[in-house]
Amino acid sequence: MKRLRFLPVALVLAAAGAHAQGLPDCAGSLELENVHIVRVEHANDVLVLRDGRAIRMEGIRIPHANQDRAPAYPADQAYDAIVAMSSGHTVSAAAVVPKEDRYDRVRGQVTNDEGVWLQMYLLKRGLARVDIAPDRTECAAELYAAEGDARAANAGLWALPAYRVRTPEGLGRDTGMFQIVQGKVLTADVKNGRAYLDFGADWKTDFTVTISPEDMVNFRFDGVDPRDYAGKTIRVRGIVQQFNGPEIEIANPKQIEILQ
Repeated sequence: MKRLRFLPVALVLAAAGAHAQGLPDCAGSLELENVHIVRVEHANDVLVLRDGRAIRMEGIRIPHANQDRAPAYPADQAYDAIVAMSSGHTVSAAAVVPKEDRYDRVRGQVTNDEGVWLQMYLLKRGLARVDIAPDRTECAAELYAAEGDARAANAGLWALPAYRVRTPEGLGRDTGMFQIVQGKVLTADVKNGRAYLDFGADWKTDFTVTISPEDMVNFRFDGVDPRDYAGKTIRVRGIVQQFNGPEIEIANPKQIEILQ
């Protein structure tokens, strides 16, 4: 499946801000207002509306025990929190382009009628991790900040080894899993249009962050040269793959946190 590039979010937000109580302007324009949720589908983390439509909470990743090789209770706590915030309430969702996924589910930042921003609530309590999509970047700074506070406090899932931030050297058993990795980029280069951020001296075995030629347009749009990450300590997240050592592929600059 061809990856969608993210759009100039600033242009989208200039057209209309979020009007739902509890959501900042970064969330985009109001897409759904005061709708009723009839159920929360735990398997795919969507809120199903009375009329059959569905909302997928953009920008976060809910814990799942089997996928994360982790105890079940963080996933259960997250599910219970989502139900509590939506059951007996109406919710509203703000979104930027592209507003729907391939299953026609609205991809939005969600608030309930008490002004609770669901993504922020879950992140602050350690019941979710930030997961910025390749084609969406809204509210990244706010979401990362909330996650960082919870991680510093060892709240929720952050108290468990399964969810702790990995080092570049500690990814041996994480293939196929979504992980957060923090370390210093030793070298950064672009070859045949693809960027490589290497965290060790041997590119055949060390951890590497890659950016495809197709996604380099997102970095050029933001005026970011991936070579400039060399020597910087960064935090990245994504599915760990194995190709000449562990690797995570990213698609836009908002998927990288620069720490030093």
